[in-house]
Amino acid sequence: MWKNAIDDAVAKTLQNIDRFGDRFPHVSRNGMYQQIDNNDWTNGFWSGMLWLCYEYTRDERFRAAASRTVESFRERLDAGVVLDHHDIGFLYSLSAKAKWIVEKDEEARQLTLQAADTLMKRWREPGRYIQAWGPANDPKEGGRIIIDCLLNLPLLYWASEQTGNPTYKEAAAIQADKSRRYLVRGDDSSYHTFFFHQETGEPIGGATHQGYTNGSTWTRGQAWGIYGFALSYRYTKDPLYLETAKRMAKYFFEHLPEDHVAYWDFNVPVTPDTYRDSSASAIAAAGLQELIAQLDECDPERAYYQEWLVKSMTSLVHHYATIGEEAEGLLKRGSYHVRGDLSPDDFMIWGDYFYLESLMRLERGIGGYWYER
Repeated sequence: MWKNAIDDAVAKTLQNIDRFGDRFPHVSRNGMYQQIDNNDWTNGFWSGMLWLCYEYTRDERFRAAASRTVESFRERLDAGVVLDHHDIGFLYSLSAKAKWIVEKDEEARQLTLQAADTLMKRWREPGRYIQAWGPANDPKEGGRIIIDCLLNLPLLYWASEQTGNPTYKEAAAIQADKSRRYLVRGDDSSYHTFFFHQETGEPIGGATHQGYTNGSTWTRGQAWGIYGFALSYRYTKDPLYLETAKRMAKYFFEHLPEDHVAYWDFNVPVTPDTYRDSSASAIAAAGLQELIAQLDECDPERAYYQEWLVKSMTSLVHHYATIGEEAEGLLKRGSYHVRGDLSPDDFMIWGDYFYLESLMRLERGIGGYWYER
């Protein structure tokens, strides 16, 4: 089952190389991907898909296309194009760092380290956190952290390993600690964002940007938490991160509907018209594989997580994937920003990426590009 799904995904990705050219897929409208320049937080996922396909097939067409995206990311960093946000890890872990991991290309390694330095510019010493959006001292965004940032931290952990400079890892661990304390609630659900006083670091309160309400649990945010804390555990071996990833995974999977694929928010009223978010389930499945990889073979909970992984991925493959269809995307029924009416039921390039990463890891043991392997 996994191989058939991968082969279909690889074939679609190969067709998309010609469709997209030097542009990047973002989200879809009416089944067609919006093609954008390299100026958004989502661009790295296309690059990551190309590197995964190259690792799986060793087809030079994938390598050439992936390498072109890395050059685009070099140009973006040199020109400083839309980098005033925390998603530098999404952009450069799946492009430049991927090239380094796959090919040990020194220029790609140096580009990735430059990206880590760019992310460190988001560090706000008074509050001791990585600011998600906007410039320093911004009256609206200056005190905001976001759970998504957990997937950007591996860029900093990796930079510490590569350079021997502990500053990157220290900042990442402080951010992970703060996320664990303030974004994860006592019942193992999560806030999307949290605000701090910019000058004192005093906590103000949790809120949402894309979820149903401030107190609800946005499913994609919960999925970021599962994967992000599992990765922080990989780099630090702090058992609190592994415990948090396990708790958030249990919450996620025990609040799913019968077909094991998430709605866009765990607290939204469910009707026949309620939007799903297949991308949240794809991220959670990828995160669950990272979590399982960190558990001892004798861990009594290992079988539980393995069972949920198979349930989730089987449902995505059989009911949400475009296998055998003429389609640009791999995974239907993703949602971007439901309350903002931005692609609430469409293909999401990050959904496609994490779905493919999950399949590759299941079939071949090929993980993503979040850590050295």
